Amino acid sequence: MELTDYERSFRRAGLPLLIENYSAREDIFTRALPLLGLLFVLEIFNGINLEWSWIANVAAIVVSIGILMGAVALLNRSHGQPALSIPRRVGTGELVAFCVVPAILPLLGGGQWGSSLATLLGNALTLLLVYWIVGYGVLSILRWSFGRLLGQLAGSVTMLAKAVPLLLFFAVVLFVNTEMWQVFAGVSDGDLAGVSALFVALGTLFIAGRLPREVRLLEREVGTEPALTRRQRFNVGLVMFVAHALQVLVVAAAIGAFFVAFGVLTITPDVVESWTGTTGEEVVAFDLFGDRTVITVELLRVCAAIASFSGLYYAIAVLTDSTYREEFLGEVEESMRGTFRLRAQYLAAREGVGLGA
Repeated sequence: MELTDYERSFRRAGLPLLIENYSAREDIFTRALPLLGLLFVLEIFNGINLEWSWIANVAAIVVSIGILMGAVALLNRSHGQPALSIPRRVGTGELVAFCVVPAILPLLGGGQWGSSLATLLGNALTLLLVYWIVGYGVLSILRWSFGRLLGQLAGSVTMLAKAVPLLLFFAVVLFVNTEMWQVFAGVSDGDLAGVSALFVALGTLFIAGRLPREVRLLEREVGTEPALTRRQRFNVGLVMFVAHALQVLVVAAAIGAFFVAFGVLTITPDVVESWTGTTGEEVVAFDLFGDRTVITVELLRVCAAIASFSGLYYAIAVLTDSTYREEFLGEVEESMRGTFRLRAQYLAAREGVGLGA
């Protein structure tokens, strides 16, 4: 394999940081140059002032184009490139120009300080997002994870079947509990979202705290030489985190859907009224086995709360119980072992190229 083939494999696996000499200047922002260039061009309209006449605004656009093109030309000439060519590398000067130059245009268009500050902060945030998304291969990780979604689902069903006795026991007890309905049936959508976000945050903190240990164990088992750097370990952990989070999401959604169906069949409007004082706000009504069946807002809220709790339980159980851990990490670790073997071949090939040179 050529070095470029190895590097392409790392990117497809969501592990671009395994590429040697991987840098923001040559590998991250340069790859995002089409997107950054498009945004840079669109920001010529920052010089428009709605209080001006259309002729004045056309003139402002022409001046803005001249300023942006002049900035590009100066940067290219400073690197010894043709003035209006596409930059081969995106360095500090280009990044500063991307943030500052478009932010100047609103000031020229009538001293629009608010628009200028928003442009500056927005462009800086864009660069930060590009650094994280491209630099750590987030899109490739998502593609890798969704490409194995069926396998993830099969693994989720297997592990969920093992965890069902305890998990469903608590979930069913909660579901038929009067206090559960009194608390969550009347809660606002915002408060319910806050509770769900709290469960998600707890699960995320737990997983983030455990994964560094899992990455080190995997590294020792495979015997990677040379050892991974801190950024490379973070990249490996991010792949494992996304795979785990996707599986937790699938399990939580499945449990929520199960209890919606269970509630439709067992929790009648009379029962809901005895628990909450109201028959509930109807969302969908249909005939089932000759009876009128209703899905209410209250049922959906209770099911969402139970799904959130179950997702948190599952996220913790998978990484603390040895049986679940082996089931979950088996496929991920096998894929990582294959990637680490490719890394060893890649490093050997790089040394061979260096010696040959």
